[in-house]
Amino acid sequence: MLIALNDGTADAVVRRHLHHLVDDEVRASPSIRGGQTSADRALAAFSVAGYAARRSQVLPEIDRGASRLSPYIRHSLVPLSRAWEHVADGPARDTRKFRDELLWQEYARHLYARVGVALHRNLRFAAPWAGEFEPQAWPNRMHCIDSVVSELETDGWLVNQTRMWLASQYTVRSGAGWHAGQEEFYRHLLDGSRAANLLGWQWTVGAGTGSAYGFARWQVEKRAPQLCRDCPLARACPIEQFPVGAAPVPVTDAPANLTHDPHLSDTQGPTDVVRRRAPRSVLLTVDSLGDADPALAAHPALPAAFVFDEPALARLRLSSKRLIFTVETLQDLARRREVVVYLGDPRVIVPDLDAAVTFAPVPSFARYAEGAAALHPWPWLVPPHSGSVASFSAWRRASAGV
Repeated sequence: MLIALNDGTADAVVRRHLHHLVDDEVRASPSIRGGQTSADRALAAFSVAGYAARRSQVLPEIDRGASRLSPYIRHSLVPLSRAWEHVADGPARDTRKFRDELLWQEYARHLYARVGVALHRNLRFAAPWAGEFEPQAWPNRMHCIDSVVSELETDGWLVNQTRMWLASQYTVRSGAGWHAGQEEFYRHLLDGSRAANLLGWQWTVGAGTGSAYGFARWQVEKRAPQLCRDCPLARACPIEQFPVGAAPVPVTDAPANLTHDPHLSDTQGPTDVVRRRAPRSVLLTVDSLGDADPALAAHPALPAAFVFDEPALARLRLSSKRLIFTVETLQDLARRREVVVYLGDPRVIVPDLDAAVTFAPVPSFARYAEGAAALHPWPWLVPPHSGSVASFSAWRRASAGV
């Protein structure tokens, strides 16, 4: 099925063609727009000065130092290398801290590319994991929790500090299985990627490091004191003290390739363009929607194609604001070149496109790679290596020059 991008605004397109795939009222994020034009504008407006001191500030919003570039980085509208270079002239401490965050993004991609679906379970240490989503694990009487959940559901974006608050409250304090909690994040976050989202929850609940993040009132008072002042539980705060940590228990089924990669070529994808035949189109994926997509840049005269994966979306039930962000991005691209959008099963649609496509370091890319006319390399910020990815520090030690 073809989707007409000119059927009105992005929310109108989603309402007309994709409404059966979402469970919420169709509406965009009020604060973040999709598209290369919006990404370029956001990057140009971002100054890294003060980032190190203010990146974790929550309230007031005007004092937040977070870049809000993550939705554009997630979809490669702002490639990591471009964000890296953007801050080259910034204050040394701020540039170093911002680049550290970019490296965490790259580490997440390396880790997910190597271990794949194993990242959906406890990676190295035991933590509550299984179970259905438990909304009561985020008590709405706690103002710090209720306000952040509201921001997640409305804007589809959170500062990293409040992501840790929600994850820690959900699993470390409430004991709910973290996988369903991270699925709720994934439904709403405009920057939701399996790599970064799963890694963030693994790290926060202690499944990745053995040491959980202990959410307590102290963090709220430091980052958003007005939330405590206005809270009905201010005099009986359930997070007054840090939670008591348990001794870490290693899992017995950690992926064998955490410490060594015997299939590096599969992890990193092709290092040169693989040309099978002359392509008739360029296929874009959710991992690479920007103008700098290597396959898109290499074939400026070809139409671009995108497939909304109907079977996957029916299962995921993403928030409509995520689909609107994607439609906005495709509509923006359509102002510069021909874009054809499909709704259906990629395994059925893609073989007939005869497309050039850029490799994406995710397990689901296999459904796009089969039958591609040309396969372009993924633009890594740091080339994957065969050493340990068991932790960020181990990965970084094995990554030359970072």
